[in-house]
Amino acid sequence: MFTLPVYNSLGKEVDMIKLDEKVFDGTLNADCLHQAIESYKANQRQGLASTKTRGEVPGGGKKPWKQKGTGRARVGSTRSPLWRHGGVVFGPHPRDFGYDVPQKIKAGALKTSLNAKLKENNFLVLDEFNLLEPKTKAAIKIFSNLNLFSAKEKKLKKVLFLTDKVSPDAKKALKNIDFLTLDLARDCHAYEVMNNQKLLITKSGLADLTARLK
Repeated sequence: MFTLPVYNSLGKEVDMIKLDEKVFDGTLNADCLHQAIESYKANQRQGLASTKTRGEVPGGGKKPWKQKGTGRARVGSTRSPLWRHGGVVFGPHPRDFGYDVPQKIKAGALKTSLNAKLKENNFLVLDEFNLLEPKTKAAIKIFSNLNLFSAKEKKLKKVLFLTDKVSPDAKKALKNIDFLTLDLARDCHAYEVMNNQKLLITKSGLADLTARLK
């Protein structure tokens, strides 16, 4: 059974929490993770690339020259794919690249991503996220206390912050932090977890996430 310290907004350890063995069992399923991430990326594609066939290119209604007697190849339109400014034979057209995977694979991928962050020691638990004022500076101070942010670092570590709810003040304070991704614990997915270096989650958000995966 994994046990993690719980920190407050000042970065001090205030409690210990035992993680549920049914979710945080330390197993990694790379196949589930790969399928879920590839599905997510495919569903994000817009598929807007488009070309015109010879029938869609404007013009070309007049036959360039007569059929016989010129010694040249016969041509019926200046919009032939063989001509400059002509149509495209097998070019791309708008399409949907998305596909879905079973819920069990999505759940297995999310469990794998969480266990991976746990093994990397990149999993932090926060007792609660309270801001005295809706200021980005106040939010940055909390992340600095948790060693998730340092102004001296040239490269900031990407942080995923999961919580059970987001107040308007918190949303206003966090929206301008470029290294932070904010989401609800009940809505997070494997790609989001793996795309960030650190995972910060509140106790209530961890309870929601555990209940969802059980």
